[in-house]
Amino acid sequence: MASQRLRVGILGAGQVAQVVHLPTLALLDELYETVAIADVSRQAVEHCARKFKIPKAYTDAYQLIGDDDVDVVFILTSDEFHAEYAIAALLRDKHVMVEKPVTLSIQSAEAIIRAEASSAGRVFVGYMRRYAASFTKTFLKEVASIPVIKHAFVRDIVGPNIHFVDQSGTDPKVFTDCPPSAGFERQKRLDALLGEAFPNQEVTKEKIQYARFLGSLGSHDLSLMREAIGFPDSVAGVALNEPFYSAIFNYTHQASGKKFSVSYETGIDDVPRFDAQLTVFGETKTVSIIYQSPYVKALPIEVKVTEKDESGGVSNRTILTSYEDAYTIELKEMHAALVGGHEIKTTVADALNDLKLFDMMYRKAFPTENWP
Repeated sequence: MASQRLRVGILGAGQVAQVVHLPTLALLDELYETVAIADVSRQAVEHCARKFKIPKAYTDAYQLIGDDDVDVVFILTSDEFHAEYAIAALLRDKHVMVEKPVTLSIQSAEAIIRAEASSAGRVFVGYMRRYAASFTKTFLKEVASIPVIKHAFVRDIVGPNIHFVDQSGTDPKVFTDCPPSAGFERQKRLDALLGEAFPNQEVTKEKIQYARFLGSLGSHDLSLMREAIGFPDSVAGVALNEPFYSAIFNYTHQASGKKFSVSYETGIDDVPRFDAQLTVFGETKTVSIIYQSPYVKALPIEVKVTEKDESGGVSNRTILTSYEDAYTIELKEMHAALVGGHEIKTTVADALNDLKLFDMMYRKAFPTENWP
């Protein structure tokens, strides 16, 4: 890039753009300049362009992707368009920041990887929880000190997003002026992607709900789990009770070679709270990382350690590594990668492992289908 300040084009002017990325980019104005935004809603792009002083507003994503003033394309659209837009941007040798899930099928993720291999652009997948300082600097270190992992659990049970969004201070707007064709185009792409995720079978409502849920909360939780303790050996079982889901994963501890299991529980209800955590149990030490809603900046992400002390009693520690929010850290890391040539942790190849784990869970949930 000619300039150290990356010029950003935003695809998608919805809640995640208005509440998270546009405010964060504005705070990081020494690293980024938002020069264009696109959405099928003209009212949405005009609102965001005016509020965030963005000079160019498009209703055609491909016009933004083709804009020579854009260095990096942020893909904040619905999941169905992620792969298509990422590949189009890579064909123009542009960098891509795509929010998780990277896409909804293994095949489409592999297509992004092939496109990136022949492009000057690089792809950064937005797994912000994995960039939180409490995770990278404290939790991973504490977990690594456990000689033998005995068990772990992952929990993500949250209330309505609107409860937190309303207290974010960002005042996002919702617009309904989308053209009738937008819904058709979205459904067409969803059908194609889920046809790849569930081959040779009817894609039922239950399967659609499961895929959607894993792509939303699940990709946060299971990606964090993968980085902290590795990829599971197998899926022992799953339970689907929309909007609550659970699973048991079989593991081998890489350091000790010992077997253990991980329980996963997740769901959405109407209680206004955010309960997201990963806890790892050893023989004499338990380590948890506890996340707060990302929609309200600077809420603490804490690591809690409970261990047997020298006297045989219990010692408790709570560690707050930083108040800097994970989205800010994430975008700083991305800038260092795209401008400074640093390694990208959350690549498409990394994100592909989520989709492979989803596939293992689908097969366990629907064992009688004609899987290839």
